[in-house]
Amino acid sequence: MSGFYRILRLNSRIKSIRIKLLGIWLFHVLRKRYIGIFFDPVLACNFRCKMCYFSDAEKRKTYKGTLDYTAIESIAKSLFHRALKLQIGCGAEPTLHKDLVRIIALGKQYHIPHISLTTNGSLLSRDVLEGMAKAGLDEITISTHGLTRETYESLMVNGNFEEFRQVLKNISEIKTQYPDLKLRINYTINNDNLNELPYLWEIVGEHMDILQLRPIQKIGNSAYSDFDLSNIYASYDTIIAPLIKSCNEKGIVCLAPEKKNIIILEEDKTADRRIDKATYCYISPQGCWKEDFDYQTETFESYAKKHHYGRQLLRHALGKTPRDKVDVTRKMNYNIN
Repeated sequence: MSGFYRILRLNSRIKSIRIKLLGIWLFHVLRKRYIGIFFDPVLACNFRCKMCYFSDAEKRKTYKGTLDYTAIESIAKSLFHRALKLQIGCGAEPTLHKDLVRIIALGKQYHIPHISLTTNGSLLSRDVLEGMAKAGLDEITISTHGLTRETYESLMVNGNFEEFRQVLKNISEIKTQYPDLKLRINYTINNDNLNELPYLWEIVGEHMDILQLRPIQKIGNSAYSDFDLSNIYASYDTIIAPLIKSCNEKGIVCLAPEKKNIIILEEDKTADRRIDKATYCYISPQGCWKEDFDYQTETFESYAKKHHYGRQLLRHALGKTPRDKVDVTRKMNYNIN
């Protein structure tokens, strides 16, 4: 298990939000890394996955733009030195950006401990994969929503199942030359692909180092409309739990919710977002971190000082527990198995 996932496991075992916030406050005053940067360098996608907002033609009109490399260098100078993690690709497809390998290398220039790329994988030639590994990519995350051709190509519109399998093969071969590169599979579970989970070993096999199982949530006005989690809950002990056990036996890190959290996800529409607010930094062509943050003239430190960020963190750690309404999607409490 990599150092980053050891940190995640430790974080999952600390149940007190106050203790976590006090830890973040301490890291802040000591000028240590603690933010996670979630970066969409281009707001576009070549797929129209049915569970994603890119399947909504009206929503797609609002997602436009590309950050040029000069702007990315300025952002890096302002924020990358405080990043514990850089995730490239959040809601869009990062392989559409022509400077992807340079972005990874830039992250390593700022000594970011963990750099991850999340992609559908369709545009990743073997040469590009090798270039990213050489630049220092720590983890490549491939999203898949089906383990048969029919389901994969139905849910991942514009995708090709055989190309997906070839990408997995290429990654496996490159990992022999770059053993520190890890492959993570993100599988969003719905009622149409739940029963395909046992095929995981046949399709992904020994390629995989990390597996994340994500029960479906409503993300915008997507083409997919079945968000009922009752069958996923009912099948947890027969499908999901054995898969988690197999991952443990094979030495594969598995991020999966506990059974009870699936019901919480469906019923509880509020969340304590203090940790997210303290550590989450989203960057895209439409904005950088905070609405009033100017990466051309400010740094993380100058902005934090101006807004008394240390005091805010301490006040959040010691104050009342707020519950924010969640309208679209919310983070789950994943166990790091």
